[in-house]
Amino acid sequence: MTNEAYIKLIEEISLNAWPSHKIELYDGWLIRFSHNYTHRTNSVTQVGASLIPIEEKIQYCEAVYANYHTPVIFKISPLLDASFDRLLAQKGYEIQHVTEVMTMNMEQFHCYPSVSAEYEYYGRNSGLPSFIVYPNDVIVLLQDRITDEWITALFRLNGTTNPTLRRIVPSMFKAIPKETIVASIEIDGRMVASGLGIMDRGHVGLYAIYVDASCRRKSYARAICSAILSEARKKGATQAYLQVVQGNTYAKKLYTSLGFTDLYTYWFRAKASIPG
Repeated sequence: MTNEAYIKLIEEISLNAWPSHKIELYDGWLIRFSHNYTHRTNSVTQVGASLIPIEEKIQYCEAVYANYHTPVIFKISPLLDASFDRLLAQKGYEIQHVTEVMTMNMEQFHCYPSVSAEYEYYGRNSGLPSFIVYPNDVIVLLQDRITDEWITALFRLNGTTNPTLRRIVPSMFKAIPKETIVASIEIDGRMVASGLGIMDRGHVGLYAIYVDASCRRKSYARAICSAILSEARKKGATQAYLQVVQGNTYAKKLYTSLGFTDLYTYWFRAKASIPG
């Protein structure tokens, strides 16, 4: 598989992994809207050939997001012609959220060694252990589905307080069409670290890796990632991928130590919503 073909595959499976609240297909462009929860789910992504002139299409997208009262955002990946990025820059669109995509062949995975695992088969058909114990009594809880309780705890970890987002985002998580591995670490019944693995075509994507500020530098993220990747490998995943915002040096160092390497970079071009 060529590098371009592999980037296209990663782009496809990452779209599957993170559905938007609303999606419109417009002449090979996906117009995604999610009340600005994340740039990825609230932007225009090109997935097919275009027949309509580019200027007309940009104006159409601007009108759509003006109607939604949210900023106009376009995703720029290496699969696009550089002229499109330059055109947006000329129109006043600014670069935001430069993101590095990292991948790993599971043969290169440097797993954080676990101490033990507990399997409770009653009511668990996924084959996942109910929890895995890591050094210093760090316990990663595993589930095969995303629950309302996990989402509510995730909102606390990532600081989501907007009532509209708290209403619509759970349905986005539950719309994920692929097999999931849901991880958490709790202290006194309170989730202090989270992680989500999403399986697709021999790959597992790492998402929603958060650690409470009071619990950092304790290898919680390493344990979460290792638990998800180890279980995904048992389920047949031969490759892994993730997305990390450029400049997040701590996360980048962690992922590199696990065996991930850089594949490509993408970014967003955005400007304020168009009056109308």
